[in-house]
Amino acid sequence: MARNDLLAVLKKTAQKRPVFLLSEIISNPDDDLTIEELITRMRPSLPGLGLLAKKTGNDYTISRKPAHESLVITSEESMRQDAFFASQRMPPVLEAAIEQYIVKKTGKDLSDPVMLDRLRKAIVFQKSDYWKPTHQRALKYTKAYSVLGYLAYHFPVYFVQAEHLLAMLARDGLLKEKMTILDAGTGPGVVPLAIADFWSRLDTATATVYSIERSEEHIEAFLHLREQCTQKGERVSIKPPIRADLVTFDLQKIPQQIDLMIFSNVLNELSDRSIDQRADRVLKLAERLAPDGSILIVEPAEETASVTLRILSLALKKRGLTIHSPCSFIWGTNCTPDRCWSFATGRNIQPTRMMGRLSECDEPFRYINIDIKYSYVVLRKDEKTRHSYRVPAKSRVLRIAQVHRHVDKRVNFIAAKMSENLGDGKNLMFRLCDGTADKPVFAVVPVYHVTPENEVLKTAPYGTILELDGVLVRFNKAHNAYNLLVSRNTRITLAEEQNREE
Repeated sequence: MARNDLLAVLKKTAQKRPVFLLSEIISNPDDDLTIEELITRMRPSLPGLGLLAKKTGNDYTISRKPAHESLVITSEESMRQDAFFASQRMPPVLEAAIEQYIVKKTGKDLSDPVMLDRLRKAIVFQKSDYWKPTHQRALKYTKAYSVLGYLAYHFPVYFVQAEHLLAMLARDGLLKEKMTILDAGTGPGVVPLAIADFWSRLDTATATVYSIERSEEHIEAFLHLREQCTQKGERVSIKPPIRADLVTFDLQKIPQQIDLMIFSNVLNELSDRSIDQRADRVLKLAERLAPDGSILIVEPAEETASVTLRILSLALKKRGLTIHSPCSFIWGTNCTPDRCWSFATGRNIQPTRMMGRLSECDEPFRYINIDIKYSYVVLRKDEKTRHSYRVPAKSRVLRIAQVHRHVDKRVNFIAAKMSENLGDGKNLMFRLCDGTADKPVFAVVPVYHVTPENEVLKTAPYGTILELDGVLVRFNKAHNAYNLLVSRNTRITLAEEQNREE
């Protein structure tokens, strides 16, 4: 039996039986290969399949590797996490460490006008570069003042954002009591330091964090912040970054059985790589992912980066990974992501002291970065999804793909809420998706039409699947999109709860 065929049979058998003998699945072994030689060929692939091999006489017992226990947040731990998110600011020790590093690198006091002006110029350049078309961006935070500008302007909001994402993973049951984590393209260590801070409010959970970064300047900043903000012997071990390029990185430098793999604001910067090439790299690194591990990809909420993430997500889905969240394929079909601008939001963070110093100028708004807005996708190998809901056959609802046939009619839909409020003080507006739309669709409700029967549209978290009964379809010619108008007579419920009741 060829090696690839044997591995396929191993995987299929392990899904049905937790323990079996290697000899049981080899019907026609090659005359030239003994069981010892076969196990030697297979052994490198066993960890990726979540399997163990133990010698039993002249045979081998194949068994599933025990999964780490899922992390369950206690009420006391939850209170500590809630207190952090209520403050919406970086820990004081980290804020001070960033200030110390800026002083150390520039040799200037934090109030020095020349130093502050150079930081402002670095920030303005980064922001102007960010809004260029993808193929024209530089986005290389590799030199002294560009790294310092990143620390002063981007780091705080990305740090709190990372903690929001960790809390989301915990709520979804995707964190474990003991974890191995990889941050691919770590920059100055935003994600590893956020992990250390999040875990510091847990009682027993542990984590070992690896990272990849190509910039020597970023690694220097990372190591300084790690030294100032973490201590040896803590339950989170942050390893020094591996200096390497993400595209050409050698997998042998990182452990197998990684429980969480994070790509934060990095894949969109591979502007010279096609979607397929980016997918290739994610899948290559995913060879080191545990069978019950997760991949978290995060990108800015900017339209191009956000839409590109959805296209990449679908490419990865078609090549074998499962989209866990936020997307729900409730009709069992693939979506058309080309115009899917979907992002999550959070409460504004508190501006740092450094932002305050930088904003003491003629255009203070340029140097205050407090908005939390991001696009993300969580991918899995094991087909686990946040929502297992599928539209029941008996439901009297339409697919959003059919919306164009019902303009000016009142109809029913089931769809996921894929944005927070995009409207204004008078009209609330939320993006909807059921996985079938080829044009953007929004639920729109005037504030005075919000009632107890439809207010779940306003309060439900990002990604929640909703059933909308009695919405009026209108076509928005200016934006080539459809609006589903919600009135006082519209009833909106949680689709999964409605399904359970039936």
